Order: sequence, then C-alpha cells, then structure tokens
Amino acid sequence: MNWLLVACGGAIGATLRYAASLLLKPHGLFPWPTWWVNLLGCFCAGLFLALCQKYPALQQETRLFLMVGILGGFTTFSSFGLETFQLLRQGQHMLTLLYVLSTLFLGVLVLALGFYLAQYLLASKSL
Repeated sequence: MNWLLVACGGAIGATLRYAASLLLKPHGLFPWPTWWVNLLGCFCAGLFLALCQKYPALQQETRLFLMVGILGGFTTFSSFGLETFQLLRQGQHMLTLLYVLSTLFLGVLVLALGFYLAQYLLASKSL
C-alpha cells in the first residue's frame, strides 16, 4: 500500500511540476520555473514538517503521500531543503555545509561528466 501512496503522489507532483513549467515561462537566462518550484516545494515541506510535529499521526501514510510522493514528484529540492534544515536543527553545522556544498558542486560536476561522456560516445558512434 505504501508504494501505491508514493506512486500516486508522485504522479500528482510530476503533473503539478509540468503545469508550473507551462504557467511560469522562463524570461531571459534565469530558470524561473525551476526556481519557483524548488522554493515552493521547500515552503510546503516546512509547513508539513510543522504539521507533523503537532499531529504525529501525519507521519505515516500521509507523509508518504504528501512528502515523498507529491513533493518528491514536484521537486526533490524540497527533500534536500528539509534534510539540510534537520541537520542544522541538530547542530551539525559542518556536516550541513559539507552536504550542501557537495550536493550542489558534485551534482553539477557529475551532470557535466554524464553530458560530455554521452557526447563523446555519440561522436564515436558507440551509443
């Protein structure tokens, strides 16, 4: 049942993300749609975290559907923001900094690595 909750929520989240990308047309070079989706996802994650603390019953199936499913399909950045905030609340400042910097820099680095590897393989007709 948990898998179904996550899958249904993920479908809703992905659909909402697509709708947001249609509504929020990019202007100039800055990726406004992604920026707004990520910030909105983080805001919603914060709201839900506060609700879960007040109402512990929300931490099971509702959490899977809303946080993992809908927000996970809408943006994984909300999970990143939530995990970063939780590390900060636990006083893990160095670990927080390491997590943030490594996620951002290594994420871009491995994206570039994958891009250039695929370009190389396509140019050599290996793919």
